[in-house]
Amino acid sequence: MNSTPTQLAAWAASDEKSRGRRFKEPAPSFRGEFQRDRDRIIHSTAFRRLVYKTQVFVNHEGDLYRTRLTHSIEVAQIARTIARALQLNETLVEAICLAHDLGHTPFGHAGQDALNDCMRDYGGFEHNLQSLRVVDELEERYAAFPGLNLTFETREGILKHCSVNNARLLGDVGERFLRREQPSLEAQIANLADEIAYNNHDLDDGLRAQLLTIEQLREVPVFRRQHDVVLATYPEVSDRRLIHEVVRRMINYVVTDLIETSSAAIGEAAPADVDAVRHHSTALIGFSEAVRAEHLELKRHLRDHVYRHYRVLRMTNKASTVIRGLFDTFFKRPELLPSEHAESARDMEAQSGDAGRARAVADYIAGMTDRYAIVEYERLFDPAKRS
Repeated sequence: MNSTPTQLAAWAASDEKSRGRRFKEPAPSFRGEFQRDRDRIIHSTAFRRLVYKTQVFVNHEGDLYRTRLTHSIEVAQIARTIARALQLNETLVEAICLAHDLGHTPFGHAGQDALNDCMRDYGGFEHNLQSLRVVDELEERYAAFPGLNLTFETREGILKHCSVNNARLLGDVGERFLRREQPSLEAQIANLADEIAYNNHDLDDGLRAQLLTIEQLREVPVFRRQHDVVLATYPEVSDRRLIHEVVRRMINYVVTDLIETSSAAIGEAAPADVDAVRHHSTALIGFSEAVRAEHLELKRHLRDHVYRHYRVLRMTNKASTVIRGLFDTFFKRPELLPSEHAESARDMEAQSGDAGRARAVADYIAGMTDRYAIVEYERLFDPAKRS
């Protein structure tokens, strides 16, 4: 397939037809609107913090495991390939992928689950909503507006999931959840590229950490098939190269299926433009039924053998202890927060009562890296640690 850039399809999102930004700005002189979004995301404080936020393994457990930052870059790389093949907006896809985890807590999903439980009486916590909150409100870089002032299309793609109650509070990006509409094809690609990346790269990290074995993984058809091909082609290959070769072929297999299946679905639907995509009854980006079943089977295998491994569960238990300890202490005594966050807690409590104070505490905790959360916990609870 030709890899050179081609003209965008009629149903692709485009800079010229963007729904714009929350705060009006002059158009950029030497780049497109979505390129400006991508650049602002890369330069944000929240993006830099991702290098010290857990994917599966806590940062200090090893230098070679994925972090939220490397995961986001890998998602963007996969998504760009798909977007280019389908003549969709590669730059918009990249911006969405690089921003999708900006609101994630320290300690991965364990941290999110713990913070959501702490926030249960105050509106809950969900990292997609928090990522939107980061780019809309929490980043402090520009004199003219809060947040990064990204385009509607990038913000729409960041918000993968949303309850009806939350959607009512989010204005333009919440409307599709109320109307039961689809997001752009670029947003749909970002969503599935995320799944492809964490499935295959968590497998790689699980093998590196010796939570998985080749023998276990051969129970999974999508792995066994590629493993057999690699061994037949390279019988003397080293273990490390074997694993890498199998993983790259697995990614290529599901990405190729996604491109071919989505191309057929788009061709059949023949949407006139991006708005027709949004009004379509179903998503147009997806796997074939056979590959989707294999993809889910791998996901279940990782859940049973990696995410529920006792070593990972021990980490998640520690993460829960740290997050809950931080939240309970700062919520009860917000004066213990750093000055800037204590002021935010006072202001938000004045506006929304306990829910406002809780949200300010959640903002502070969600912005932490793994190691900063651990240090902050020690400052609060270890008498020998300097405050």
